[in-house]
Amino acid sequence: MDTAAPLLPLLVDRLEPLRHLCDRYGVDRLEVFGSAAKGLFDPASSDLDFIVQMTGQREPGYARRFCSFADELEALFGRPVDLLTESMIHNPFFRKDVDASRRLLLEL
Repeated sequence: MDTAAPLLPLLVDRLEPLRHLCDRYGVDRLEVFGSAAKGLFDPASSDLDFIVQMTGQREPGYARRFCSFADELEALFGRPVDLLTESMIHNPFFRKDVDASRRLLLEL
């Protein structure tokens, strides 16, 4: 039985523009975690938490592309965004919390 909270309407309503952003920035996979994935999102104060897998992580310009993608996510959703990659999650307690709530948004 799937007990996951319904996907946040803020995300669902913007899936198509999000897909275009992911395509433009070379995103292979995008997941959401935290309050937006747990059904605890507060429109007045919550940010959005994402885990991204992008192409060309060892190529020149990757850092700029990563930061630009984060900026575009903030513009698309009109709120702060925390954008992580798998390799950024070192703390085992944080990893456990992330893994408990993460949900796939897009896989290209």
